[in-house]
Amino acid sequence: MSVYDKKVIDCFLERQLQLFPEEVASTPEEAQDFLEDVMAVVVKGAKGVKAYFKETGADYKDGDVMEAAEVFDVGDGRFLIVEG
Repeated sequence: MSVYDKKVIDCFLERQLQLFPEEVASTPEEAQDFLEDVMAVVVKGAKGVKAYFKETGADYKDGDVMEAAEVFDVGDGRFLIVEG
């Protein structure tokens, strides 16, 4: 089973323009393929998001990492992180 369930894929399809200037996917299948290609990750909670960015060495001292364009709130306590 894929880490990108229906809720995650729908979230990305609805909000992809927060990160990209134009749509990169228009169907759930395209969204799944895109997320797999860029190795997007799904984490639990704000602590998971902050841990991910700390682990990758991203510097968000000037702002809240939760406001980063790469962070998509799935709405069920999970966050999708897509590095564009």
